Amino acid sequence: MSVLSIPPAERGPESAVPPAAKPSARNRRVKWRTSLLAHGEPMVWLTGGALVICLCMIVGLMLLILRQGLGTFWPVPAVEVHTAQGNRYLGEVIRVDEYQPEPGALSGLPPEAKAKAEAELEEKKGWSTRRLIRTDNFDITQTHHHWVSDFEITEESQPEWALIIERATNDGRFNGLPKAFLVDGKEVATDPAEIWGQYNQFHDEVRERVRQREKLKKDDIGTVSRKEEEARLALRAAEMEHGQDSPQYAAAAQKLQEVNEWAAKEHTRLNGEIAYLDHQNDRYQIRLATVDGVEKMLLLADIVRAYPANRLTFGDKLRIFASRWWEFLSDDPRNMNSEGGVFPAIWGTAAMTLLMSILVVPFGVLAALYLREYAKAGPVVSAVRIAINNLAGVPSIVFGVFGLGFFCYIWGGSIDSLFFKAHLPSPTFGTGGLLWASLTLALLTVPVVIVATEEALSAVPRSVREGSYGCGASKWQTIRRIVLPRAMPGILTGTILAMARGAGEVAPLMLVGAVKLAPNLPVDTVFPYIHAQRSFMHLGFHIYDVGFQSQDSESAKPMVYTTTLVLILLIAMLNLAAMWMRARLRKRFMASQF
Repeated sequence: MSVLSIPPAERGPESAVPPAAKPSARNRRVKWRTSLLAHGEPMVWLTGGALVICLCMIVGLMLLILRQGLGTFWPVPAVEVHTAQGNRYLGEVIRVDEYQPEPGALSGLPPEAKAKAEAELEEKKGWSTRRLIRTDNFDITQTHHHWVSDFEITEESQPEWALIIERATNDGRFNGLPKAFLVDGKEVATDPAEIWGQYNQFHDEVRERVRQREKLKKDDIGTVSRKEEEARLALRAAEMEHGQDSPQYAAAAQKLQEVNEWAAKEHTRLNGEIAYLDHQNDRYQIRLATVDGVEKMLLLADIVRAYPANRLTFGDKLRIFASRWWEFLSDDPRNMNSEGGVFPAIWGTAAMTLLMSILVVPFGVLAALYLREYAKAGPVVSAVRIAINNLAGVPSIVFGVFGLGFFCYIWGGSIDSLFFKAHLPSPTFGTGGLLWASLTLALLTVPVVIVATEEALSAVPRSVREGSYGCGASKWQTIRRIVLPRAMPGILTGTILAMARGAGEVAPLMLVGAVKLAPNLPVDTVFPYIHAQRSFMHLGFHIYDVGFQSQDSESAKPMVYTTTLVLILLIAMLNLAAMWMRARLRKRFMASQF
């Protein structure tokens, strides 16, 4: 009788379970030897930990930029220190470091000071504290900063009337003590409080005349000079096209003569107005003395801002802080880009990013539409996709070299030869400019838009397309009215990524348009109002120039953080605008989101 024919109740304990159902000892050992990675928990912790580390790095970097950037323009007290070597320094302490002095650092100290310094160093195990004082007065001392160690200081104080002077000239700031206020060469005040009162009384009207003077030079004289140049170019164009014996040349010559006569009168009038403003401003001067006793005469017209650093209330500091920020966001750079504002760079960065987006999105979307909707799968399409992926990995400087050769020299040179012959040999479009920089960065970012658009198109359900076809719509009508609206959020995602990458690129711009200083914006009130051939300033290039090309790196370092903060905020604002538009489109087309 077989085991299966025996009733279950009569079977023994070994026969209750079929032999095949019993786990063998080997299977039990394999079960307990299963790797912990197979359960997935370690990988979850690993990936989560990597994400936390990345977030901490990003948050730390942003906090550093915020701290350094926001604190740049906050006024700090001015200290006067006397050293054992007989030196005197007056200025703001901008950095404090712990360091180990070299063995010969104490050799220049007097015996008593040397013995005291050796005792302090021995107590601190060879470590000492030093401070970096921004002494400025570059036109007198030929230096901006001094390191002063604590063991060198014999006397330290905060002079009540120490003035910090921010000058409009390239000499930078001036730190000193007020000695006299002069009007028409005569001293009208010698007491520091009276000098400060006279300064506050006349400084605003003097700076207003300075602004009027700059407006006359930049706008009015610029308009006259431009009309002279237009008449000269018209004469040359008539000579090149018709010859010197033609009536056209004679008319252009007559016009040039009339313009020159009119321009001479205008220059005389405008220069007279400028001379009058200068004469009025030259009446007001202030005499200051350095901590070493060297006196310096400053024109009120050359002073952008002045304040007694050790007499400021919290409200005064807040006003200076706000005034500096407003100047930074709305004014032109000065003092070799280490002071002043970055408005031309803000404008240039925003204009280039928007123009780049306008150029790259149509081409990227059209290319993705063809590859996804019209092209048949094959070796050619595969090669194109491989080329797009490889294009995304090409170094950005290669795009800059290509843009310089293809856009600037070939396209720009051809445009100059066809339409601007009279301007040659000075190039108009045959050099770097806003248009060529935008096109170069459009090539750099077009793979991002193509890939994102293809993914967005593929995310549209096939049933939606078939429903459109079933209603009698053609392929293009389906794409235009059904597919593209639902893929638009994904397309905007690609646009956001392209904007973020393009706005931060610097290497290509150094070759195709970005310059150190370009106060004349590519948009003005002169026809045709938009001058895309002009060079421009860029926040990224400004950061590079201030951080690595400045003669005073210590004074420029805070500007690096501040400009970086402005660049991040500008990119964030552009991205938030695109995200807001994407959210509206997603809300409108809820059927499929990318």
